[in-house]
Amino acid sequence: MSEPIQYDVTIIGGGLAGLSLSIQLAKKNYSVALCEKEQYPFHKVCGEYISLESWSFIESLGLPLSQMQLPIIKKLLISSPNGNTLQHKLPLGGFGISRYYIDNELKKIAQAAGVSVYEHCKAEEVVFENENFTVHTSKGIFNSKVCCGSFGKRSNLDVKWKRPFILHKNNKLSNYIGVKYHIHTNFSADTIALHNFKDGYCGISKIEEDKYCLCYLTNAANLKRNNNSISELEKNVLFKNPHLKNIFENATMLYNTPVTISQISFAKKTQVHNHILLSGDAAGVITPLCGNGMSMALHSSKLAAIAIDDFLQHKIDRPQLENIYTKNWEATFGSRLKTGRIIQQLFGKSFITNIFVSVMKKLPFVTTQLIKQTHGKPF
Repeated sequence: MSEPIQYDVTIIGGGLAGLSLSIQLAKKNYSVALCEKEQYPFHKVCGEYISLESWSFIESLGLPLSQMQLPIIKKLLISSPNGNTLQHKLPLGGFGISRYYIDNELKKIAQAAGVSVYEHCKAEEVVFENENFTVHTSKGIFNSKVCCGSFGKRSNLDVKWKRPFILHKNNKLSNYIGVKYHIHTNFSADTIALHNFKDGYCGISKIEEDKYCLCYLTNAANLKRNNNSISELEKNVLFKNPHLKNIFENATMLYNTPVTISQISFAKKTQVHNHILLSGDAAGVITPLCGNGMSMALHSSKLAAIAIDDFLQHKIDRPQLENIYTKNWEATFGSRLKTGRIIQQLFGKSFITNIFVSVMKKLPFVTTQLIKQTHGKPF
């Protein structure tokens, strides 16, 4: 076997958190290896809406959003399973962009900054010994002073490490499935909609090139009740919401089969495991109906980059690195995730959701406050 390659930082997972972290560190002249098990560009199950709190940060990475004519999303539409609707202005707003596009563009920026991007590179094990990490991957062995995990909602490493959220029995916050399509349809470009159905909800919003992201979340039991058939689930359950029935029956699907993910958990996670700093969904997943997972991934990378820079400059030691990062992460996202988990449990049951939408229509101030609780400020 070839000799290990030495880096300052190894990042496992090349989604938004991993890519943006790698760019920030490379710009500070650190040597960075980024391991991604897929090959860019590729689709991911994701709502593909980014809060405007992230706009300036993304441009600082080198992606010129202002020149890209992306749809700016200013309004929220929520429908209950019975078709009742609530419309509300988004206090901050967001924009639409696909993971297929933004991840690939950030990969190019990372490579141009000097990041060693390894595609089709699956991390198999991480060993921490003598203040150094040895990362065993399908593309070789990497040694580094710092290791970061940004490998998404659930990975082979989570299972191998027996992280607590993996061991949780199925409950209201675990064992979800996600399904995503790209479509052509007629829908307001400035609006994101969340259409509820029994035991789930479906979001739709515009992305680049006149395409729309259609993505829904439900529990595994709902799929099982429909013979584990996505098409049966959609016809038997989603179509009971008249808005969803209209979208699915009149849209043009842009790929033959949807992108799917299973075993999603919204249970609380830790931000450090065996001295590995975790960011993005690996550190904590906000429910998709809050529409803010992409911004959280980006912001968490900034928190990690600041702490790692101080550590590599010997301003702080490793225990301080881990403590500072964890405290800053919790201060930034803790209440947001808690609110998301509470909202998650309000949706899904048809009777409760129907009442919730009816009541919130009469309480616009409360609706505004709930939205603000799930979003942050520009960073």
